[in-house]
Amino acid sequence: MEAFYFLVFGALSAVVAALELSKTSKDRITTSPAFNSFKNNYILVYSLMMAGDWLQGPYVYYLYTTYGYGKGEIGHLFIAGFGSSMLFGTIVGSLADKQGRKRACVTYCITYILSCITKHSPQYKILMLGRILGGIATSLLFSAFESWLVAEHNKRGFDQQWLSLTFSKAIFLGNGLVAILSGLFGNVLVDTLNLGPVSPFDAASCFLAIGMIIILSSWTENFGDPSESKDLLTQFKGAAVAIASDEKIALLGAIQSLFEGSMYTFVFLWTPALSPNSEEIPHGFIFATFMLSSMLGSSLASRLLARSSLKVESYMQIVFAVSAVCLCIPVFTSLLVTPANEKGGGISFSGCIQLLGFCAFEACVGIFWPSIMKMRSQYIPEEARSTIMNFFRIPLNIFVCVVLYNVDAFPITVMFGMCSIFLFVASVLQKRLSVVAEKSKTQDWATHKEREMETAPLNA
Repeated sequence: MEAFYFLVFGALSAVVAALELSKTSKDRITTSPAFNSFKNNYILVYSLMMAGDWLQGPYVYYLYTTYGYGKGEIGHLFIAGFGSSMLFGTIVGSLADKQGRKRACVTYCITYILSCITKHSPQYKILMLGRILGGIATSLLFSAFESWLVAEHNKRGFDQQWLSLTFSKAIFLGNGLVAILSGLFGNVLVDTLNLGPVSPFDAASCFLAIGMIIILSSWTENFGDPSESKDLLTQFKGAAVAIASDEKIALLGAIQSLFEGSMYTFVFLWTPALSPNSEEIPHGFIFATFMLSSMLGSSLASRLLARSSLKVESYMQIVFAVSAVCLCIPVFTSLLVTPANEKGGGISFSGCIQLLGFCAFEACVGIFWPSIMKMRSQYIPEEARSTIMNFFRIPLNIFVCVVLYNVDAFPITVMFGMCSIFLFVASVLQKRLSVVAEKSKTQDWATHKEREMETAPLNA
């Protein structure tokens, strides 16, 4: 393996270690033992859930190829997963507000375990069923757990600022360290122990089952709107009205869809971007480097969120702008660097530049997750939290399905340029959200003062 990869990985490791070890009292939030116990329980469960997800990611495509399916058939399977998340996942995820968030989290575990079991069959219809189940599970993973956490945090009376601590630590471990360890563990199962490409899915089922046991034994149930008079259609209408009537929620949904759409597109594009001439690149090691970059970002986010004087709406404008520049680097290199014509070999000079840019983008992803969670906890109403969060995923899933369907129709530089534009638009919308949020706070303060003045003569 080329020294360049070790150099990048080593530098990132040193920076992450330095950031974590150099934290001062200003970078830490003083909490209570009861909150720490609650936080650690949630992070343990979340890490197990993410381990179940990360173990599968690197081997899904590979498993399908071992069953003899081609690129087109595999593409349809992936589209089925995102389409399922958009259609069925939205419905199932929205039921969490009425039927209970704990129950929805258990449903995630069961659904994903069943999806893993289908990977043992080479039959296309059964694999398609597995993708549909996986799409439903994904919607629950990105809505039910966060909804349960926010509701339970508030129900127990913990300080609102402490919520950001749980978010940043969960992303640091679940989307960083656990992802790296899952990749290494999957590599051991498949390559070292020669247990076959289905073995990571069996391991994922075990982690999901352990997490489900912890949820059943230690979590309490909470609801959004448990009113029995509200059917699912009424919930959807209420969520749509909330989004349409509150500009802050609409802006937040648009920002999330633009960023996550660009992020998922990047997942499909980074391999051909770094090896346009079939260069030999260590995919697993690069994936681990990206996850380390995400850990760097979440470590920075924990420092930013710990400062009550620093508004998340302000610094995220910069994060989105930096992300736009990072994903525009392949466009710049294609124009400024002479492409290599030789097939194979090691990573090219332009590939090295792009890899550094992609690491910076992954650091932005690490900042994005806890920050968007913080904003969602502030702006999305509790009674319809899961429903609205799944509404946000509808345009995202449509976007990813369109990209997957047309991935060979456009040059890779056009795809990256499109993502860069989307991220720039997200930065502009974030600026608008900051203005609207500040205006709303000013109006609320003015209304409060008016009420005080009205009640003052009565109290005199």
